[in-house]
Amino acid sequence: MPVQKIKRGYRKTRYILYKETLVDFKEHFWSFIGSFVGIGILAYIQSIHFSGNDAVYLIGSFGASSVLVYGIIQSPFSQPRNLVGGHLISAFIGVTVHKLAPDIIWIAAPLAVSLAIVFMQITKTLHPPGGATALIAIIGSDKIKALGYEYVFSPVLVGVLILLVTALVFNNMTSSRSYPSHSTYHKRFHKIRKRLRGK
Repeated sequence: MPVQKIKRGYRKTRYILYKETLVDFKEHFWSFIGSFVGIGILAYIQSIHFSGNDAVYLIGSFGASSVLVYGIIQSPFSQPRNLVGGHLISAFIGVTVHKLAPDIIWIAAPLAVSLAIVFMQITKTLHPPGGATALIAIIGSDKIKALGYEYVFSPVLVGVLILLVTALVFNNMTSSRSYPSHSTYHKRFHKIRKRLRGK
């Protein structure tokens, strides 16, 4: 009996190690292309409208979102509702907290992140990079802070929509990848795609 358990444990361990160390070049290729194009578009918009270090469109949380929506596309955190809702809720909360306590960073920073997490949980839009979006509204550059509630729409909403559209295109280029992964989203997306192809 103990020998069988040991053998079973060994087989499971070997399988897990195999899966975790497996290099899927096709998967990595599409992750690279999607993230390159998504962030590339944001960087291009940035270069046209702003100069120097005025990084307005390229907020750090978009890099983290790219890991999710191009690299871990099956994750619940990567789905469109979470991507868009998580960032927008967090941005709104971050700006609101900054307006209420603009000079007390040791209260504003943790309060913005904590409230963002709770509201994302309540609305079922939990997206880990949203915490960074809320924090950037507090600790970002003067240019970011000066945007006020405009920060919610641009760069956050504009940037998130660019990442989402890019993810919808590149994550569905092959039969091995399917985004969004939720069946309801997937059916709707493929109905729209069929209509467009039919025309």
